[in-house]
Amino acid sequence: MTLERHAAEQGWDQPVRVYALVPTTELLAREPGLARLLGVSEPVDSADLTPVEQEPLPAELPLEEALGRMAWPEAVAGCALVMERLVLRGSDETLDPPRGADAAAWAQDQPGREEVRMVAGVLRDGGRHAALRMRAYDSDDQVLNGPDLVPALTSALALTLDEE
Repeated sequence: MTLERHAAEQGWDQPVRVYALVPTTELLAREPGLARLLGVSEPVDSADLTPVEQEPLPAELPLEEALGRMAWPEAVAGCALVMERLVLRGSDETLDPPRGADAAAWAQDQPGREEVRMVAGVLRDGGRHAALRMRAYDSDDQVLNGPDLVPALTSALALTLDEE
């Protein structure tokens, strides 16, 4: 099952979720009982990764700051993030909420608003992938996929893997 499909099964209006992407073979070698829990009965491809959900991000921190404080041990091959956002479509101009206004409440009242769920993942080897599901078109055959769907998010995630 893909991480995007797993997020879809959880439904909408979920908090941001962060996952470590761990080589499945290493995970099963360290925790042999997991094979039974994961339903693994045959040899695992050495390229397979298992997403391991992490503790929730601190609610009081903006996402950028929370990601800036994140670091992964060497055993983690990559990381992924699932988040929902409200976007405004149908205009080439940049729209900003009035000064002092609640940005979320303001966006809810705008025409062309669209709720989206973004799933973004990056690997230490530079691989990137993202999926985007719109609430108005909430079906598996309407999910957009590609490496460049949310480049700012995948770039931010890649920085969490930087060992410097």
